[in-house]
Order: sequence, then C-alpha cells, then structure tokens
Amino acid sequence: MILKRRPGNVDPGSVYHPFMDGSRDVTVFVLAGGKSMRMGTDKAFVDFEGRTLLARALDLARSVTADVRIVGAREKFARFAPVVEDIFRERGPLGGIHAALRTSETELNFMLAVDMPFVSSAFLQYVIGVAHTENAASVIVPRPNGHWQPLCAVYRRRFAAAAEKALLAGDNKIDLLFRATETRAIDEEELRRAGFSNAIFGNLNTREELEEQQRRA
Repeated sequence: MILKRRPGNVDPGSVYHPFMDGSRDVTVFVLAGGKSMRMGTDKAFVDFEGRTLLARALDLARSVTADVRIVGAREKFARFAPVVEDIFRERGPLGGIHAALRTSETELNFMLAVDMPFVSSAFLQYVIGVAHTENAASVIVPRPNGHWQPLCAVYRRRFAAAAEKALLAGDNKIDLLFRATETRAIDEEELRRAGFSNAIFGNLNTREELEEQQRRA
C-alpha cells in the first residue's frame, strides 16, 4: 500500500570519532557495499571536490545523528565508522538494507547510498521529519518523476521482515516491496514545495559522470 501526499573534511585515513550531538532516535546507514564495476574502482574512495565520496556521506550523516554506520566490508571500512555486513551475501542493496535494519537499535533508519554527493543535510532532516509524523509508514521514500529513490529513504525496523521474506524467495528488488508495505511516497510536487530539486538524487556510477560533475563544479 502506498500513501501518497503532498549536495568539515574527513581524511580517508582518519579514525572514526562520533559526534556527540544529533538525533538519538535515528540511525543513518551509508550503503557502501557495491562492486563499483562501472566506475572501475571502489566508489567509496573516489575523490569528488576534494573529499572521498565516503567522507562526504559520513559528514552528511553525522550532521543529523550521532549514530552513523557503514554497510559494507569490515576490513575496508572499520576505521571510519561502525560496520554492518550483509547477512544475505551478494544480494545487492536490499541485502544491505535488511542487514542494517536487523542490527539497528532505533526505530527510524535512513539508508544513504555512498555515491549520492548532492543530497543535503536539510533533505535528510526533512525526510526524518516526515517519518516522525507518519507512524503508519514502514518506508518514507522520495519518488521524483515517478522513480523511487530507495537508497535515500527512511525505513522502520519492521521493514526487515518484508525484506527477509523477499530475500529468502530469491527476489532482490526493493521497489516491489513498496506495494506490499505501508509506504509514504514523497512525490515531485512535495519536493518542489519543500525547496528540493530532483538533481539532489544524482549519483556517480562511471568515470565519465564523475568528470562531468567535476567540470560543472
């Protein structure tokens, strides 16, 4: 069921130091477990405007909560933040979301792809604010231009059950689960009224996309 309504430096080698402020009822999970095959190198450590994509994502996450974790390989990311590894291996983003929710201690959980450098702190705060008022929704997810953005969305812990059922059935598609769960869509009109452009959902998948964005900066 869908309920529709109305982009401080962190050095790649630095040790994780949690912020002591921020919301205590939300966890942000930076999804960094992808293979980055189209980029040709691990996207988390790709430099964009003087910082790695991972550093940008962690800074953004820590602007809204002290509880920030990385979903990915522990050997690669443990020095940057607490790490969650997939329970269902090689199952794409849904596997990462499932593992994050199974380990979370908070009701609200923001899933943020590591390769979305244009998302702002204001947007995270907006979606979290919607989640606080939409208690019936298991997912609060943007849908600009009719396209879901499941890797820039808030999930309640109970979504883990639906994710696990799908994974056990061999289905890795996140979008299909929005039809079976209470989903609060943030559509393009709402985004516009709130002052957000569709451009914030741009991600960097290839070297060409990276170089194009760097030329525009």
